[in-house]
Amino acid sequence: MEQSKIDRINFLAKKSRTEELTPEEKEEQALLRREYIDSFKRSLVGQLENTYIVDEKGNKKKVERRKKQ
Repeated sequence: MEQSKIDRINFLAKKSRTEELTPEEKEEQALLRREYIDSFKRSLVGQLENTYIVDEKGNKKKVERRKKQ
């Protein structure tokens, strides 16, 4: 996510603490937050897909996703 969008999220958050946001600003804030969360999740999943656990014997095991119940 671009730094300018993160700066905009922070600006809107700060503004919402001091005054009421307009409906357009609230919608923009929600969209930017969703984009930020999705970006964060993609980054985390990418990192976990390249993560291995090494046991005490030195064996490497790839981290696997849990099965949904």
